[in-house]
Amino acid sequence: MVTENAIEPLLPPSLSSTYPWKGKTIQVSGGRMHYLDEGPKDAPVMLCVHGNPTWSFYWRELVRAFSDRFRVIVPDHIGCGFSDKPQKWTYRLADHVENLTTLVETLNLQNITLVVHDWGGAIGMGVATAQSKRFSHLVVTNTAAFLSQKIPFSIASVKIPIFGTFAVRGLNGFSRIAAIRAPKNKLSAVAKKGLLLPYNSWANRIATLRFVEDIPLRKSHPSYSTLEKIDLSLQTLSNKPMLICWGDHDFCFTPAFRKIWQERFPEAKVHAWSDVGHYIMEDAPKRVITAMENFLF
Repeated sequence: MVTENAIEPLLPPSLSSTYPWKGKTIQVSGGRMHYLDEGPKDAPVMLCVHGNPTWSFYWRELVRAFSDRFRVIVPDHIGCGFSDKPQKWTYRLADHVENLTTLVETLNLQNITLVVHDWGGAIGMGVATAQSKRFSHLVVTNTAAFLSQKIPFSIASVKIPIFGTFAVRGLNGFSRIAAIRAPKNKLSAVAKKGLLLPYNSWANRIATLRFVEDIPLRKSHPSYSTLEKIDLSLQTLSNKPMLICWGDHDFCFTPAFRKIWQERFPEAKVHAWSDVGHYIMEDAPKRVITAMENFLF
């Protein structure tokens, strides 16, 4: 069930002008999923899927740039942004894929340009590989949707019991460090405030920790088979036009990940920038928007 009732807290003036939209909610596994739905309802769809530890705020410049020509849908995963943050939910990859599927099917989205970042790659591609007829174009930014053993020590350390919980949920270490390391250039005060806004308490940082814990490095991991299936199914999207926009100055999704995408999709249009970091939409939003306009029109 979709409701028009927004669940956003009162935003400070410095953010309300940057993120002026009122979202909607849909009931999914885990609670209410918040999402933005901007633009003409009969226009082609642009579905922007965020990762960890960001939220719909991360895609604000795409909403601003494309909502005159696209119906721009930007969900917050359960546990993120303005969505519910249940403390005992599973927070597995399969569950996030199921939730995004519910949103796509409930709104009956068609002719979708999928835009993904970070964990949004696996989640978004999980839906696209299962329902490829709904998707027309793919835009990939600093992400993966395939198995890999490459994980920075700073992120792997979060998987250490007790330490990871204290660092992420107690000190908000993951989000705070990401705000420093993920962009190549220093975030503006408004961007930093916006990205950190929903993760202001122990309870509200639940997904930030669970996403890291859900990185499947071994076959015994509960999400290994889910990601393996997505990995093996990527070939079903080989006929979809793909744009790759990559910040090569990324400590997490390094250029090695970009090259895997290029090997899988050799016809993809590629933009790789050495002066751009993991938070590509913070470092170079105008470049990404220009690349997408040239790709889509």
